[in-house]
Amino acid sequence: MTQITDIPALLLSRIRDVADHPEPGVMFKDITPLLADPAAFAALSDALAQIAGRTGATKIVGLEARGFILGAPVAVRAGLGFIPVRKAGKLPGATLSQAYDLEYGSAEIEVHAEDLTAADRVLVIDDVLATGGTAEASVQLIRRAGAEVAGLAVLMELGFLGGRARVEPALAGAPLEALLTL
Repeated sequence: MTQITDIPALLLSRIRDVADHPEPGVMFKDITPLLADPAAFAALSDALAQIAGRTGATKIVGLEARGFILGAPVAVRAGLGFIPVRKAGKLPGATLSQAYDLEYGSAEIEVHAEDLTAADRVLVIDDVLATGGTAEASVQLIRRAGAEVAGLAVLMELGFLGGRARVEPALAGAPLEALLTL
C-alpha cells in the first residue's frame, strides 16, 4: 500500500479545472492528471481499497466510464471481482437494466444478469458524485440483481449539486464515502 500522509491534498493537487466544459458555465473536474501520476493513482486505489475492506465488500461495481478506470485497480488491490455497469445496449447477453432521469432527459444502465447474486456485498465506485442520478440507479440495479449494497465510494463529491441527499435514501444505511468534497 502507498505510504502518503496527506492523500486528500495529493489527490486535489492532481485534479485540473477546465472552464466551460462540456458547456458554458460548467467547471469540469478533470482527473486525467491524477491518473497520469503513478503515486497519486496508487494512493487513490489504496484509499478506495481500504473502503472496500471496511464495508466487507465481495465485489466492486464500476460505473461507466471513469468508474471502470478507478474500480478495476481497486478490485485487484482488494482481491475482489470487478463488475462493470454500462450504458444500455453495450453489454452482450442477458442484462438487467435501470432507467433514471437526468437534468435534460433520461438514461439507462445495465449489468449482466448473472454477475451478481444474493451472496454478494457490492461497493459501487465512481469518480464524481454530482446530482446522484447514476449512483442512485446503480444502487437500485444492484438490489434488483439480488445483491446487497455495501456502500458507495467516490473520488470527489460536488456537494453543491445535492447528490448525497438523493443517494442516501437509496443506500438505506450503507455508507457513502467521498475522498474529497468540493
